[in-house]
Amino acid sequence: MDLIDVITSPANMNRAVYAVRANKGAAGIDKMETSELTSYMAEHSDELRQSIVDMKYKPQPVRRVYIPKPNGKKRPLGIPVVVDRVVQQATAQALVDIFDPTFSDSSFGFRPNRSAHDAVEQALGYLNEGYQWVIDLDIEKFFDRVNHDKLISIIREKVNDKTTLHLIRNFLRAGVMEEGKVSVNEVGTPQGGPLSPVLSNIYLDVFDKELDKRGLRYCRFADDVVIFVRTEKAAERVMKSVSSWLKRKLFLDVSPTKTKIVRPSKSQFLGFTFWVSKNGWKAKPTDDRKRRLYDKIKTVTRRKRAVACPLSVTFTRINQIVRGWINYFSIGSMHVFLKEFGPWMRHKVRVIILKQWKRPKTIFANLTKLNNMFNCRFTPEQIRQTANSRLGLYRSAGMKTMNYILSPYVLSLKNGDRPGLINPLDLYDYLNSCK
Repeated sequence: MDLIDVITSPANMNRAVYAVRANKGAAGIDKMETSELTSYMAEHSDELRQSIVDMKYKPQPVRRVYIPKPNGKKRPLGIPVVVDRVVQQATAQALVDIFDPTFSDSSFGFRPNRSAHDAVEQALGYLNEGYQWVIDLDIEKFFDRVNHDKLISIIREKVNDKTTLHLIRNFLRAGVMEEGKVSVNEVGTPQGGPLSPVLSNIYLDVFDKELDKRGLRYCRFADDVVIFVRTEKAAERVMKSVSSWLKRKLFLDVSPTKTKIVRPSKSQFLGFTFWVSKNGWKAKPTDDRKRRLYDKIKTVTRRKRAVACPLSVTFTRINQIVRGWINYFSIGSMHVFLKEFGPWMRHKVRVIILKQWKRPKTIFANLTKLNNMFNCRFTPEQIRQTANSRLGLYRSAGMKTMNYILSPYVLSLKNGDRPGLINPLDLYDYLNSCK
C-alpha cells in the first residue's frame, strides 16, 4: 500500500476530521468554520480523496495573522482553511507513524507522549552530571527558512511515493494571503497548520542525528535547542562548529545576537532557568514569565473592566490563567514567588469587590454579614471604620478588617455561579505532593 492510500483511508481521514474539530481554531480565507466540517465531509469526502490520489488537489493559501511576542515583536501564523487542515492532519498522522520512532531521544517538541517537562527534566539530568556550560542556540526565523528541496529529499529517503511528496510540496507552496494579496512560498513552512510541526521535526532530525554522532548532550523542542558541555572552551568550539554545519547542510542561520554561551543560571529554556541547591540543579520560571503572569492578572483586574463584569467572570478568568501557569511551571521551584504573588492577587480582587459594593452602607452590611458568618470577631466599630475609610480603594482593601473577613478561605468558597478563587500556593503544594 502506498502512503497516499494510508493518508486518504476513511479511518485516517475520519480521525483527522475529529482532531481538527477538537482543536477548533479560526477560519481560513474561505470563512468556513470547524463546526461545518462534518456536514461538508459527509457530502464531499469521496471527491476530496479522489482529487488527492489523482494529484489534482490544490490547497488554498493560508490566512496570515500576527500574534504578539513578549519582546514586543509579532510572530506570523498561517491559518489554513479547515478542509486543508483535515488533509494536513491526515498527512501528519501518517508521517508521524513512519518518522517518530526514528527521532532522537533528545527531541521533545510536537511528539506523542513527550512534553516540555520531559525536556527540562533531561536538561537537569545533564547539569547534575557535570555538563554545566550551556549553548543557547537560536535558529533565526526557522519556520520561514526551511528549504523545500532539502525537506522533500529528506522525506524521500523513507517515503518514495510521488503522490504523497507532490501533496506535501503543494502545501509548502500553497502561498500566503495578506491584505488581499497572495504570495507564493519559495522557502519556509508557515506555522499554524497541523503539518508544520511534523515537517519541522523531520527537517531538524538531521541536525539531531549529527549531534548524536558527535556524542553531545542536548535537548531540542521544535527550533529551541540547548547543548550542554563541561568547559567554556568546548562550548566555544561546539557553537562555532554546529553553526557552520547548520548553514552548510540545512541552509539555516544561527542568530549571532541570541545564540550565546552561558552558565545554567543565565540560560533560558522553554520558560525555565536553572539554580543550584544543596541537592543539585533545579529549574524555576524565568523572571520574564513571572512578569507575564503579573501582567495578565493586572489586565483581568483592571478596575474599569473588572467592575463592569460579574465576579463569576473575573474569578473564572483568574483561575484559568493561574491554574494554567502553575500546571506548566509546577516542576520548577516557585514556593517563595507564589507566597508573594498570592496575597498580591487577592488584594487586587478585594479592590474590585470594594468597588462593586461602592457605598459605605453596602460595604458595612456585607462585611458585617461575612464577619458573623465566619466568626471573625471584628466589632461593628472596626467594620464601620473600614466601610467609611477615605484612604482610597487600594489602601482600604489592604486593611486588617478586609484581609481577615475576605480571607483566602472565604474567597476560595464557591458562591452560586461564581467559582472559588484559586489559591496559587495551595495548588502548587498539592501538585508537588502528588508527584
